[in-house]
Amino acid sequence: MKANISRLFHKKKKQVIDLWMNNQLQDVSLREDLISNDDLRAQSEELVEVLVNKLNDDNLSVVDSADFDDVYEVLGGISITRARQGFSPRETGVYIFSLKDALLQILQEEFKNDPVSLYESTMKVSRLIDSFGIVTFETFIKGREEVILRQTDEISEISTPVIRVWDGILALPIIGTLDSSRTQIVMENLLQEIVASGSSIAILDISGVPAVDSLVAQHLIKTVSATRLMGAECIISGIRPEIAQTVVHLGIDLSGIVTKSTLASALKYAFSMLMLEVRKKQVSSGNNSRVVNG
Repeated sequence: MKANISRLFHKKKKQVIDLWMNNQLQDVSLREDLISNDDLRAQSEELVEVLVNKLNDDNLSVVDSADFDDVYEVLGGISITRARQGFSPRETGVYIFSLKDALLQILQEEFKNDPVSLYESTMKVSRLIDSFGIVTFETFIKGREEVILRQTDEISEISTPVIRVWDGILALPIIGTLDSSRTQIVMENLLQEIVASGSSIAILDISGVPAVDSLVAQHLIKTVSATRLMGAECIISGIRPEIAQTVVHLGIDLSGIVTKSTLASALKYAFSMLMLEVRKKQVSSGNNSRVVNG
């Protein structure tokens, strides 16, 4: 009977694909915005092709058979692709389990007059496809985790820009929570830009940091120390009243670091360090403009 099942699916391969495609197209959650019907059919045909070619009398009941390595490879590629395209876990599950519906429909038509054979073949095929489904979900989750990690890295890069505000002066506005991994990115970006620009002053603006605790303060101190090792002076701006109170209550010593309440005051202090002066100059048009004299 096992041989009949494998030969049956091979003989009716086109019918399996057609039934499977019909099942998918009838599902209301089908994401035509993420994949075209042509691509969906090509994807489905590839999986059915490798499955029916690997299925035989001996491995039908052995879900972990090495014969299915190629099947798992195709499933893995499909899962990773769907995770990157933005499919949900449910949509990915519907994809693989709708194949089971198609295969079981073929079995019902073939063994409708033989209840025993129908039951045995249905159980074997169900266990096999369920195993494929588990692997599909596991790979899909790994794919989603990779996407999330990549997006997290990209967001961290975007949220820690190093800005050249003046010749020799860099500013790095920090927005959001400052943890160990992000501190590493902040230091790397800042130190690289110090080398690239030859700047001697760096301003860390923490106006966008919601709260400062002992851990955040330690991260800031490490960043300041690393900056000084590169031969640049570091100024911390954006010290709000509540942050100042927290630092005092926690007993954190920032006495060796120049701190300012605003980015503007930090920039003014940086100008004075470079022997630059900002002053207003009256022009003939009557408008005021600001110039910087060295």
